[in-house]
Amino acid sequence: MHSYYSAKNNPFMHYGCTIFEAEVASTFDEELLFRYMRDRADSPDLKLYMVNKRTDELLATLYRQTMFAEFEKRTHELEESGTPLTVDVLREEYRRLLSKYFGSEMVFEKESDLECLRIPHFYRAFYVYKYATGISASLALAERVLSGGKKEREDYYSFLKSGGSLFPIESLKLAGVDMSSPAPVEAACAVFGRLVEELEGLL
Repeated sequence: MHSYYSAKNNPFMHYGCTIFEAEVASTFDEELLFRYMRDRADSPDLKLYMVNKRTDELLATLYRQTMFAEFEKRTHELEESGTPLTVDVLREEYRRLLSKYFGSEMVFEKESDLECLRIPHFYRAFYVYKYATGISASLALAERVLSGGKKEREDYYSFLKSGGSLFPIESLKLAGVDMSSPAPVEAACAVFGRLVEELEGLL
């Protein structure tokens, strides 16, 4: 739908959107689908499955990708300062972040820090933060559209139609979310918190 509206409403040189905007559109649809299916779940087990799956997805997309972005930033800083990026240096930095993000309750295997070598996005610099910021924007937009009316829906269509004609921050403002503010990220964390509470209640 995003590609369709982009191509239909822009000249060729402007209809290609950024990956960040594409992440917003795809995760917006995922959130709408999740809410639709959860609200229509015909058994407690199905609802539990849906909420657990969505909680896991947000943990992976919002939280872990932020950790990945911090790791990526740190490795670039080390390289730029002249520190050789040996396997031991990479593992040490990654294990420090695993402990920081997941806390003392989490038990890691000896090999857990080797994960940093298998994340393919690290070999395409500075991509992973787009997952966390993209889902933050999409959760804010989903809430706005679902709790709003025709105007909010049309604002979202304006975003889909903008293609590559605007910078991403500006195209998202058309939809009604300001990613230059911390509010969407804070709201996304609150969504995650409410899902965890819902999951605990279902269990």
